[in-house]
Amino acid sequence: MKRVNGISTAAMALVALAVSGMAEAQVNTPVTRSQVKAELIALEKAGYNPAYNSGADYPLNLQAAERKVAAERAIAAQYGAETDGTSASGTR
Repeated sequence: MKRVNGISTAAMALVALAVSGMAEAQVNTPVTRSQVKAELIALEKAGYNPAYNSGADYPLNLQAAERKVAAERAIAAQYGAETDGTSASGTR
């Protein structure tokens, strides 16, 4: 269990560094409507609800959801893309 906690702590530290680096390297390219919609869906899956955020809670709730999405994407990047679950072995 200690190994898992150490790995998750290290992963969170890497995500924090990556997010801080991305904040400094903002690109001024246009964002499409579908990209914005996909990002909002990812944030909502991470627990962010734009309808229930008051003025004081807004930045903290959004930032927490963004960190969770970034962590999930970092973990997914480590293990590769999802597959459809089929496999084959051996030759014929």
